[in-house]
Amino acid sequence: MSPATMADRSDRVVIVGGGPGGYEAAHVAANAGADVTIVDTDGPGGSAVLTDCVPSKTLIATSELMGELAGSAELGVSFLDHEGDAATAIRVDLGRVNARVKQLAADQSADIERRLERDGVRIVRGRGRLDGPQRVVAELAGGGTETLDADAVLIATGAAPRVLDSALPDGERILTWEQVYDITDVPEKVVVVGSGVTGAEFASAYLSLGIDVTLVSSRDRVLPGEDADAAAVLEEVLTRRGMNVLSRSRMESVTRDGDVVTVRLTDGTEVECSHCVLALGSVPNTADLGLAEAGVLVDDGGFVRVDRVSRTTARGVYAAGDCTGVLMLASVAAMQGRIAMSHHLGDAVAPLDLKKVSSNVFTSPEIATVGWTQKAVDAGEIAAETVLLPLSGNPRAKMQGVRDGFVKLLCRPGTGIVVGGVVVGPRASELIHPVAVAVGESLTADQLASVFTVYPSMSGSIAEAARRLHRSDPAARRLP
Repeated sequence: MSPATMADRSDRVVIVGGGPGGYEAAHVAANAGADVTIVDTDGPGGSAVLTDCVPSKTLIATSELMGELAGSAELGVSFLDHEGDAATAIRVDLGRVNARVKQLAADQSADIERRLERDGVRIVRGRGRLDGPQRVVAELAGGGTETLDADAVLIATGAAPRVLDSALPDGERILTWEQVYDITDVPEKVVVVGSGVTGAEFASAYLSLGIDVTLVSSRDRVLPGEDADAAAVLEEVLTRRGMNVLSRSRMESVTRDGDVVTVRLTDGTEVECSHCVLALGSVPNTADLGLAEAGVLVDDGGFVRVDRVSRTTARGVYAAGDCTGVLMLASVAAMQGRIAMSHHLGDAVAPLDLKKVSSNVFTSPEIATVGWTQKAVDAGEIAAETVLLPLSGNPRAKMQGVRDGFVKLLCRPGTGIVVGGVVVGPRASELIHPVAVAVGESLTADQLASVFTVYPSMSGSIAEAARRLHRSDPAARRLP
């Protein structure tokens, strides 16, 4: 059945939440001919566009440039002041940076809204809640309510930063990651609490902007959920560049006295700073949505239970994105939303396969991953051969002064099918794509190795790693 004939305007779809899961689902349903309404509070794009992914990666783009400029002397580039003397420092105007961040986020949201309107999607400003499985009541931003009957409902309400009573953000000097974009002056010292992806990204970005950064990690290393080899490289780079990483340290409280913020650890240590960024995880936006009354099951953490085609436990009700807790990535949210609508409309659909999801940590260097992990191999969950190839031997890396990072590939013994990979280095988010294609299409290491790469290029290391997996000597596969 073609998309054009799958539905007509009598098929009513109501989507609660306008983030990636919501607006991507809206495009699928509208293009198939359904009558689509989005009920949204924040604006098209949701937190991913307005307060999370787009703003943070825009800030990181500036920090990357700062990092490149700081290392330019090695490449023979120097900077002179107006008197012709060598410049001694590179400074950032954080007020201008954050103004640009917020403007880009607003522009992206507006672009999404125009595309939705072009597809005939109606956007209702307000907060939606279920009134049974096939009805949404919207509490309108301008006052009053509107009742929307639906053949299918998609819950895509996202998540919000987790806060603790002992460390309440004030929006000025004690901040969640959504509040940092109102800072206009460069902080003297920042303490980032939490060494997961969000904490590591902000800590790395502020360090590259020339700010004194302390990272508080409750675990024995940064990025405890990522590849151990990759995390070790990142932590070594961050500490070499001057970051103070407090491992196995747990925050007890964060308090403020004027311009001084004090982070107290459970061992009694106190760290003073000018600003504290809290990266303590996320909580789903699922309270007071009428989910239980509609028959939608949530887990103990408040996340909506869904299957691999985004169905909830209530007939006709789907869910997508961070509110499901499946894998908190904008790309996964978008895929869940598209899958939900294709399933509802009767189109052919492949269930969500998390082993084919590529993800990236936007630190410096970046860490990109896809497929099965080294941890799973070491735990005996899957049999795989591994090769790790440092970027320091790559000719393009040498030209650009890149010394840190590697390419790691995992393939099945016997068949040689590539089942996972890790890339650590500049623009790893781009370099992971050929590995993701190999994983997604079940290509062998030999097939990946036989594809031409540009010389010189960073991607040449991916082909080289694949060639090394063809070797018969296992001891030659993991390089020092």
